[in-house]
Amino acid sequence: MDIFLAMVMVFLQPELLILVGVGTFAGIYIGAIPGLSVTMAVSILISFTFSWDVYPAISLMVGIYMGGVYGGSRTAILLNIPGAPSAIATAMDGYPMAQKGEAGQAIGVTTVMSFFGGLIGIIVLAVAAPFVSDFALKFQPRDYMLLAVLGILLVGSLSSGSLVKGIFAGALGIAIGAVGRDPLTFTERFTFDLRIMEGGISFIAVMIGMFGVSEALQQLQNVNMKAVRQKIDRIVPSFGTIKRYLPLSLQTSSIGVIIGALPGTGGDIAALMAYDHAKRVTKNPEVPFGKGAMEGLVAPETANNAAVGGAFIPMMTLGIPGDAVTAIMIGALFIHGLNPGPMLMIDQPDMFWFIVGALFTANIFMLIFGLTGIKVFTKIVEMPRAIIIPLILLLSIVGAYAVNNSITDVYWMLGFGVFGYFMRHYGYPLGPVILGVILSRLLDENWRRAIISEREDLGRFFEGILTSPLSFVLFSSVILIFVSQTPLWAATKTRLSGKASS
Repeated sequence: MDIFLAMVMVFLQPELLILVGVGTFAGIYIGAIPGLSVTMAVSILISFTFSWDVYPAISLMVGIYMGGVYGGSRTAILLNIPGAPSAIATAMDGYPMAQKGEAGQAIGVTTVMSFFGGLIGIIVLAVAAPFVSDFALKFQPRDYMLLAVLGILLVGSLSSGSLVKGIFAGALGIAIGAVGRDPLTFTERFTFDLRIMEGGISFIAVMIGMFGVSEALQQLQNVNMKAVRQKIDRIVPSFGTIKRYLPLSLQTSSIGVIIGALPGTGGDIAALMAYDHAKRVTKNPEVPFGKGAMEGLVAPETANNAAVGGAFIPMMTLGIPGDAVTAIMIGALFIHGLNPGPMLMIDQPDMFWFIVGALFTANIFMLIFGLTGIKVFTKIVEMPRAIIIPLILLLSIVGAYAVNNSITDVYWMLGFGVFGYFMRHYGYPLGPVILGVILSRLLDENWRRAIISEREDLGRFFEGILTSPLSFVLFSSVILIFVSQTPLWAATKTRLSGKASS
């Protein structure tokens, strides 16, 4: 089939167009509900689409994937409950904007920037897929470990107050992520011989509890406070606004594509790294980060949607999933008699170009659906707190239970919610805890694999870092970022800037 015809097949067949649209619409609302993950939705879909033709099945899945990644930002902005881990960074500046009555503007910018990030990811997928996948394959376990260390150093960005408290919160998150059976030796860690802890702690339950329940408890203190009326007169951002943040969105889209193309990472890590990047390169934001900075919305939202295109790159060119959703899609392609990987590109290139076309269509639908219905959505934050607090708790309970259909996750969620409330009360940031839980497994597994591959010889391990260009660049970045967060670096910068001004 001709490449162009394969790309526009979605537009030529109304059935496929409708399925992409329905999938995107459903994905936005599934992604907005904490605990109802896109991964779960796509995996359930496989059983429904088992007897379908492959093109309709893929159309629906692609729509849900693209819409779901974006949808998590809705509840993050309106209720401070990220619908998905990839929206954690969005909540940090989106929710403060909603508290100031700017929810409409926040959702408008988020939608347009998500569209832009998704578009960049799709273009890279179409143009440079083999090159990016070759680069991603060069990552060794020690490189993944260094990437995780780089991510952990984000505590400096996620801690609006004391860095020491941020480090404590990040370390706590790593410890929570290590609970359960060791994935390599299957021995128990931090379980205290309790069966409830053998399976580990769901980081979705931790996330919902820390953000959702602690927020509800926080609002109980001001239950009679009048709701802030939202400004929804201008939802679509102006051309000047888009032009102003375009350079940042291009940079963070690149981060999203590269992180998305690395197997085992995904949009959540991409969004957090993009947020950190925005904090470092934005010298004088109009509003401080953590208080409603527009850059804090632009960076994570472009990155997590760009990561969607990135995740398809290793899947389509090598048969290696970029994240959990693409892993399920590989299964779906196998069910329909296709073999994802290099041979798919040679034997059936039309499937590759069809997916590119479907992703592009889903991105357009995401923009349309994202910019409509905002007025209705923003009414949520204008509701009296006596209604909104039970709503947050209900959403949190349903979301936590939906992760594994387990009441245990609800107990964990409530426990971490109370714990998160006291952390807030004493000025400890919640973001680093979630960051630690997310990165704990990536760090742990790849450190063990790296050291085993070097026969448990630390000398050989560090020699590998110094002799591999990729490892050396990552290691140098770790050192540079670590040094840049020390008081000595800040004092030196202040002294140098003082001399320059005098």
